[in-house]
Amino acid sequence: MARESSGADPSRLAVNTIKMLSVDAVEKAKSGHPGLPMGAADYAFVLWTRFLRFNPADPDWPNRDRFVLSAGHGSMLLYSLLYLSGYQVTLDDLKSFRQWGSRTPGHPEKGCLPGVEVTTGPLGQGVGNIVGMALGQKMLAARVNTAEFPVIDHLVYGICSDGDMMEGVASEAASLAGHLGLGNIILFYDDNKISIDGSTGITFSEDVGARFEAYGWHVQRIDGHDHDAAAAAIDAARHEASKPSLIVARTHIAHGSPGKHDTAAAHGAPLGPEETLATKRALEWPVEPAFHVPAEVTRLFGEAVKEKQQRYDDWRRLQSRFREKETARAKVLDQHLQRSVPFDLDVALPAATAPEPGATRTHGGKILQTLGGMVPCLVGGAADLVESTRTHIGSSPSVTRQDFTGRNIHFGVREHAMGAVANGLAYYGAFIPFASTFLIFSDYMRPAMRLAALSELQVIFAFTHDSVFLGEDGPTHQPVEHLASLRAMPNMHVARPADAPETAAAWAHALKRREGPTCIILTRQNLPALEREATRDIARGGYILREGSSTPSRVAIVATGSEVAPALAARDQLEAKGIATRVVSMPCVECFEEQPDDYRDRVVPREGGATRLVAVEAGATHAWPRVVGRSALLIGVDRFGASAPWQAIAEKLGFTGPAIAERIETWLRR
Repeated sequence: MARESSGADPSRLAVNTIKMLSVDAVEKAKSGHPGLPMGAADYAFVLWTRFLRFNPADPDWPNRDRFVLSAGHGSMLLYSLLYLSGYQVTLDDLKSFRQWGSRTPGHPEKGCLPGVEVTTGPLGQGVGNIVGMALGQKMLAARVNTAEFPVIDHLVYGICSDGDMMEGVASEAASLAGHLGLGNIILFYDDNKISIDGSTGITFSEDVGARFEAYGWHVQRIDGHDHDAAAAAIDAARHEASKPSLIVARTHIAHGSPGKHDTAAAHGAPLGPEETLATKRALEWPVEPAFHVPAEVTRLFGEAVKEKQQRYDDWRRLQSRFREKETARAKVLDQHLQRSVPFDLDVALPAATAPEPGATRTHGGKILQTLGGMVPCLVGGAADLVESTRTHIGSSPSVTRQDFTGRNIHFGVREHAMGAVANGLAYYGAFIPFASTFLIFSDYMRPAMRLAALSELQVIFAFTHDSVFLGEDGPTHQPVEHLASLRAMPNMHVARPADAPETAAAWAHALKRREGPTCIILTRQNLPALEREATRDIARGGYILREGSSTPSRVAIVATGSEVAPALAARDQLEAKGIATRVVSMPCVECFEEQPDDYRDRVVPREGGATRLVAVEAGATHAWPRVVGRSALLIGVDRFGASAPWQAIAEKLGFTGPAIAERIETWLRR
């Protein structure tokens, strides 16, 4: 039960409640970061009670303000605010902070609690997510709003830390936000001048505000513990529509803790029993019970939520009139909120795609033009490589700071931010984003890709220049370990198609798959068109492309992408010598592994049977035994590439039909 506290200022009580809920949770867990919640509690309280638009009874309503705690190590700040604001969060949730199976993990995770908008923790990623969500708001508003019916007019708020500001991904994202004039961003920089190793002065001495001004942001500087200053800054930022806003809030980590105030000791460890007791006494806080919430604070937050409920009700009435008078725009809104995709796309698109010679990146570009008319919520772009990756929707303009109706996003040479911004667009919930670059630069995007997989985000990563066969640019640009590395990531699907119908199937799969991201891996070099009887089994991830001349086949070659054609050539040579050879095309290992056992055994016979197994892929081989077994022949690239025409590389590294056939013959004779 909440207890009365005599005579104290309700706002100060509320701030101390946020602080002490955070301290008690970290103390109980014996793990966590109490310092940031204590330092940020003042301005966060002002933001959540006076400005942030939300409704805990309908936490996902489309026109809510978004709040992102990029400084995810301070997660108890967010959990405490959600609890006090009336979300479906209990004291037991706070008490089980960082424990197995709890809804309050050490860093915020989308889906664990209502009101947690994004998964944060890896510093800087949340800033990129904020930019993506703000871009999503601008793009959706441009599609549906009218002067009479501004049904999508919310803002995106966030809190970031010194660590966020040191990470390059935040800088890239901030640069893009300033370029696009995303005036719907209000970002607090919790400038407490402390990192894990001590004072930030040992490594970080720049003027962050001046840097953001150079990016084109509206920058204010305040005392983060001054409620009136925080409110005035937020109000000014809300009226700055042409620039994103940064509020540099000078705070003190572990504010209110007599012994840990302004020390690195409060960054990543509990205050400890003695310091917790000292802090409670300094704040005139009850020593017992832990997780104390005064009745005045419960009332204060309840009254704030009632006011927000009125704004929610006003929006509901506005939306109702909008749907009556703007039926076409209402349909567009629903298409985006539902992320509508034709139900039969996975069957219809491959069947309608004519097999023809060409690079799979070229096939992908043509397919994208078709999808542009079929999937209105599909948006994205490349990291200054759209001419190479073929990822421009020709029927649509590009997004600019003057016009957000377009679907093509120019990310610039900002791969780190591109991944985080794409995730933000996916978190926003009204778009299916794609992000494109060369496969080698997936290295720059891996943190965002991993978070997309962890958060089950529908993001499409379209990578071209997929192997050593990109040619003359040489080993700096030739991916080797990347396919194996991406396949090792849980919940990531990796599709490497061999021709136009397989490329269509890859795009269809990525658009139908809601529970995680998909990589589409495409070639720079031209490939022949493949002959097949039907396209229906492509979606199963692996299928028999060409059967051997006798049953069972003596050899089954499993190949992907550009290696399927030389595998077929090798088959013809082996068959001519009386070696019955099956060729299996496996565009998506993850899809194949989801098939029933009987289908998988029929396509790729079990190890140790009459059929010998071979895997052929121009990449690292170490992961292929999971598909073909430990006794299989693995033909791959376990070295770096070379600068030469792709045909020469194929010849030298043994990826021609005759070379593959010779390797197999020699292996069979052993």
